[in-house]
Amino acid sequence: MARSSQLESSVLRRFLVGFPGTELPWELRGLLSRGLGGVAIFRRNWTSLESLGALTAETRRAARGSVLIGTDQEGGTLFSLPEPFTPWPAPALLGKLNRPELVEKMARAMATELRAAGINLNFAPMLDLHVNPKSPVTRVRSYGADPRRVGAYGRAFIRGMARRGMLTCAKHFPGHGDAAVDPHHDLPVFTGTFARLRVRELVPFRSVIRAGVPLVMTAHILLPHIDPQSPATLSHRVLHDMLRTDLRFKGVILADDLGMGAIARRLSAGEAAIQSLQAGSDMIALCHDWSLVGPAIDAVLQAHGRGQFDLREWRASEARIAHLLRRVSAISKSNSLDVIGCGPHRALAEKLAASKSKSVR
Repeated sequence: MARSSQLESSVLRRFLVGFPGTELPWELRGLLSRGLGGVAIFRRNWTSLESLGALTAETRRAARGSVLIGTDQEGGTLFSLPEPFTPWPAPALLGKLNRPELVEKMARAMATELRAAGINLNFAPMLDLHVNPKSPVTRVRSYGADPRRVGAYGRAFIRGMARRGMLTCAKHFPGHGDAAVDPHHDLPVFTGTFARLRVRELVPFRSVIRAGVPLVMTAHILLPHIDPQSPATLSHRVLHDMLRTDLRFKGVILADDLGMGAIARRLSAGEAAIQSLQAGSDMIALCHDWSLVGPAIDAVLQAHGRGQFDLREWRASEARIAHLLRRVSAISKSNSLDVIGCGPHRALAEKLAASKSKSVR
């Protein structure tokens, strides 16, 4: 029984999940108590700052230990927290500035607000290059098309967050390049070669990895010149060979939501989770369809029992997650919700928006 419980806890550590409603479902409370690695919070999960603070506090209590509590706070309106959080400018605007120090200052303020709400992980910065003007993914969410500029803003964002004790997650590796399909709906295809990736798409990721970003999120994108069979999220060549070996990333690899159309139209969540873990992911995100969570966890448990995972790699992954959760335990919640949307933060947001007149052309 103890061995079975230990295995379940080890498997649960590999999942970060979202849930419906404004209260923790009883099933989620049970998963947290048995070792679930993380929870994602979205707009659907809270109605006021007080309810958000109560929800994150209850999540920590249910976990009986360190747990990742993540959210999207990129800036702009698509993937960010709404009012009363400060309405920060979108990365597309920030990317036109030659002011990384302002982005770092913004990230510090962002992190202060997130900590006040009990959140310890921000699914940002996004480092995909805006190469295709018609891209539905990068149009407003990308810092731009210049790899070095995007890398510089990514580093500034990570520094600012880290100085307020916030974990960050660079996404979406290895970059969407000039793909024109939204992976929420179907699988994008990037036809660039590794030589192209090396001098363009990988440059921002290499930059933030050297700067110590703790997590990297995968992209649901097929790269036929790298791996014609498997999307990046499921590809050993992309996650192990490129990210781990070539770029020497030592942190946690988080597979983007496996419920998105790019993956879900081809595989069950359980099979996708197995393949992603085999490819090199440390953690699996399932954020928008609660019905997928239980079957995916069961599938990984069964696959582990059948010996489908390399035990040495599994233990190495456990160690990376444990190290990350030790960092979480050192992140304390801010004492007051008053910092959220406060005057100084709004003034900074307005200053950033006004700075577009000084942009580099």
